[in-house]
Amino acid sequence: MQRSHEIIFAGFGGQGILSMGQILGYAAMIEGKEVSWMPSYGPEMRGGTANCIVIISPGRISSPIITQFDSAVALNQPSVEKFEKRLKSNGLMMYEESTVITPPTREDLRILSIPAVSEAIAMGKKQVANMIMLGAFLSVQPLVRKESVMDALSKVLPERHHHLLPLNEQALDVGKGLVSRIEAGVAH
Repeated sequence: MQRSHEIIFAGFGGQGILSMGQILGYAAMIEGKEVSWMPSYGPEMRGGTANCIVIISPGRISSPIITQFDSAVALNQPSVEKFEKRLKSNGLMMYEESTVITPPTREDLRILSIPAVSEAIAMGKKQVANMIMLGAFLSVQPLVRKESVMDALSKVLPERHHHLLPLNEQALDVGKGLVSRIEAGVAH
């Protein structure tokens, strides 16, 4: 029996933090898994801090409130500083390369610097940086299938934005490819 996986997505408001967690949660529900999604954000929304805790489990989730995480996806420096110390030993810290000046230093973590923003700009749509990060995360922690993510995205994305589904799918693939290149030691 698999155990639950506890993730914190964190960054500034407006970076798609809550969306990343929500889409991952919906994808897990589509696959019949138990899910908890708990958002947290400051009153200022855009530019303020935002995070969400996502728990994906094969069985019942006893509490959505946790203090230590299996994985963290951080899109800014304050999030790295806040959540690095709250990762379990052998956990994953994934962070956005352009917004983190001082990278995490713990020796007992798997740490990946992802250039999601620069890749999103290269794709011509900076707003898909969060989907690039989600694709990178899922390539390391394959908690759900890409098809489930796309199914979830088609359900949460308003109909008027469905023309963006192919771009979001491409962004997921770009994220997965980035991790492969980084781990192979190929410059991004």
